[in-house]
Amino acid sequence: MTVKVKFWGVRGSIACPSPNHVVYGGNTSCVEISDGACNIILDAGTGIRALGQDYVRRRVGSGVLLLTHTHWDHINGFPFFAPVYVPGWRFRVLAGHLADAGGIRSVLSSQMTDPTFPVPLSALKAEMSYEDFRAGAVLADLCPGLVVRTAPLRHPNDATGYRLELGGKVVCYITDTEHVPGAPDENVLGLIEGADLVIYDSTYTDDEFPDKIGWGHSTWQEGVRLCRQAGARKLALFHHNPDHVDGEMAAIERAAQAMWSGVMVSRDDMTVCL
Repeated sequence: MTVKVKFWGVRGSIACPSPNHVVYGGNTSCVEISDGACNIILDAGTGIRALGQDYVRRRVGSGVLLLTHTHWDHINGFPFFAPVYVPGWRFRVLAGHLADAGGIRSVLSSQMTDPTFPVPLSALKAEMSYEDFRAGAVLADLCPGLVVRTAPLRHPNDATGYRLELGGKVVCYITDTEHVPGAPDENVLGLIEGADLVIYDSTYTDDEFPDKIGWGHSTWQEGVRLCRQAGARKLALFHHNPDHVDGEMAAIERAAQAMWSGVMVSRDDMTVCL
């Protein structure tokens, strides 16, 4: 069985529609995981708009949206996700950090409220389910053959990391997390152990990191260190710094691949088949 991983948005913090962000992309976080029957969406940044258009074209009909957290760059594409306005479609929306903070439905609703957005959450015509769990839970009822393991991440206002086990493959989505230098994050190591593909928060370089402590992000070098320690097979650098234009991203790609051959740099519209 082939598991497809498609990157619809790979940028962090803010979308970058500029001539300097063409090669690697400027849309914010959104990744699609599918085996042909199970349709999982990771985060709802601006990249989810194009994914929605693709879903409508293919008449997919249903899906599961797993949110790492609800900072704007991970949810501001949600109101532009066309399938949620189509009667007869079905979506489950889940988050692991809001059980004690009003719940995911409340946060998405507040985003779609006057005067900041003219279309309310109640305008969605698809069959919608909004579900809260606590990071650390195992989700085994999302679709047949899929097991999702979760863990809390170090990020302001909290975030959740995901390990998706599907079709005999393991894909891990670890974004918006801050590491402690010299102290590998045991939560992350537990999720990514032996993974086929790890998508990791690579917002900064090790040289940039000291000035960004407390901002809730990691480095591509830490991603390599963690994957090597956990025996993961491939690493996709993700959540690129909006200040890293194409030339800088190319330099990071060369340095990362020189450090470990298992590294790839994610790009908007890139597909990886496992």
